Amino acid sequence: MYEKTLKTIQEKIRTRQYVMTVHAEEEMDDDELSIFDVERAILTGTIIARQEDHETTEWKYILSGETVHGLRLIVVAKLSVTSKLVIITVFLE
Repeated sequence: MYEKTLKTIQEKIRTRQYVMTVHAEEEMDDDELSIFDVERAILTGTIIARQEDHETTEWKYILSGETVHGLRLIVVAKLSVTSKLVIITVFLE
């Protein structure tokens, strides 16, 4: 359903055109995840939902993929007005 958006998000990961929020970094640390886990989850994952941010009216995408060690990881991200991918939060499923 969101194949074009998924390809765009994955390309942002491949070309290192992304940033992580402080919240995402904290959640990553809490779950003992590395940036490689987050990147792999996005590159192997699929978009399972799309939500509209009520404050900014931007779309957030919820992706589900696998970490380096095969754990299921959820990533919430959006495409910013500066064309970068913003990783909002991550958590183990």
